Amino acid sequence: MSDTGATPVVRPNEGVPEGGVRDQETESAALPATENSARVRLLSWSSLVIALLQSACAAVIAISGIRVAIGLTALAAAAGFDTPAKGFHSDAIRIPMMTVALGGSLLNLYLVWHIRRLRNRPAAQWRRAPLTAKKLASERLQIVLSVVTLLLLATEWITHPMIHRVH
Repeated sequence: MSDTGATPVVRPNEGVPEGGVRDQETESAALPATENSARVRLLSWSSLVIALLQSACAAVIAISGIRVAIGLTALAAAAGFDTPAKGFHSDAIRIPMMTVALGGSLLNLYLVWHIRRLRNRPAAQWRRAPLTAKKLASERLQIVLSVVTLLLLATEWITHPMIHRVH
């Protein structure tokens, strides 16, 4: 008989390595390019959606913390200013926090001053590159925030005994 009209024989293990397990690479290579790019696109979009959900969750938690702080501050204000300081305004919490803020702002001002002094030395002029606008703005912001911190600390130090009638 002739083989011209015979149907091709499909062997189930054709193209499978001797171990009997197909490779992921050989399967993805066998897929058309459009199906492969569709999988990548689906993976990208699902990753983006999950990242957005996680960001929303973090935002809700942060806002909840801010709401609690506002509520506690309102409660403290409603309790009255003429009573001795308790809780957040007790000296055991207030003075160490003020000390850390004072040290941090003074250290920040010192470091910015020291960097500028070293940058302007004659020995550094040969390697000195002009500051970018971003770097200069960052240094100015650090100075402004440190000075504002010092002003707020001075204000707290002066007004705390007046408001809470600490003698």
